[in-house]
Amino acid sequence: MCKAIRIHEYGGPEVMRWEDVSVGAPGRGQARVRHTAIGLNFVDVYERIGLYRGELPGGVGREAAGVVEAVGRGVRHLKIGDRVAYTYPVGGAYSEARLCPAEHLVRIPAAIDDVQAASLMLKGLTAHYLLRKTWRVKRGDTVLFHAAAGGVGLLACQWARHLGAKVIGVVSSEEKARLAKRNGCHRVLVAPGEDLAPQVRKLTRGAGVDVVYDSVGKGTFFPSLDCLRPLGLMVSFGNASGPVPPVAPLELAKRGSLFLTRPTLADYVATRAALEGAARELFAVVKKGAVRIHIGQRYPLRDVATAHRDLEARRTTGATVLIP
Repeated sequence: MCKAIRIHEYGGPEVMRWEDVSVGAPGRGQARVRHTAIGLNFVDVYERIGLYRGELPGGVGREAAGVVEAVGRGVRHLKIGDRVAYTYPVGGAYSEARLCPAEHLVRIPAAIDDVQAASLMLKGLTAHYLLRKTWRVKRGDTVLFHAAAGGVGLLACQWARHLGAKVIGVVSSEEKARLAKRNGCHRVLVAPGEDLAPQVRKLTRGAGVDVVYDSVGKGTFFPSLDCLRPLGLMVSFGNASGPVPPVAPLELAKRGSLFLTRPTLADYVATRAALEGAARELFAVVKKGAVRIHIGQRYPLRDVATAHRDLEARRTTGATVLIP
């Protein structure tokens, strides 16, 4: 037996329960992982409130690091004792141990510790597909990144600057602005609200930005569109303020033939080869020091309700890690 956070109904942080669970032997293609650190992400909130629904009762959490305790038949790329990390689109990372499909597990390089790895997989691989796949950032680009002091934002803004882009960050407080400036942003806008587009236009001498990365959703969608240059790309990859309502294609046309995408990580790492390639590139920029990992908060796993409250209230910066 081991302990895990489980939900029996959707709702606030109080619905998460600290319960005994049984983790059996791994089946074919699986591995049993004893968690050493677990990443907290806003998608976990979506699981808890039912925006992303699963089977109930069920687990929560999609990102963790740990040690392989056992492997099932057919698993040849892992062995007992390997340090591994994963992001997996089925809740259950909020646990002391779990069974995972081995194809979702990647070995952690020696230069990266378990806490760093637990904060890297979902957030770091998200930064990878945003900057290297959805829009391939290159020298001379100008990008706008919302929640620039968050877990994805801090990684992505450093990486974008390393790639030669001019980075404009958006944050909710002066404290977060200082953090964003230390982590890749050339300029930072603090809670601009409806003045976002005029401020961005001023910073870009009227041109607008090449791409907007927006994980906030409903509250920032249309102001973000107005920040783009003609033929620019709007990347809506989260719903922190709620889902974006239906959008008429004409809204894109009248702002300069804009492009819009709503990507998910799962589609960008859908094959083993894609996952290994993305992880390899991510680990490489971390090992060379181009991207530094900022762990802003650590909580005991059993106190995850407090962590969720702090995340939703925007009291967190950088990555948050839960310790079993």
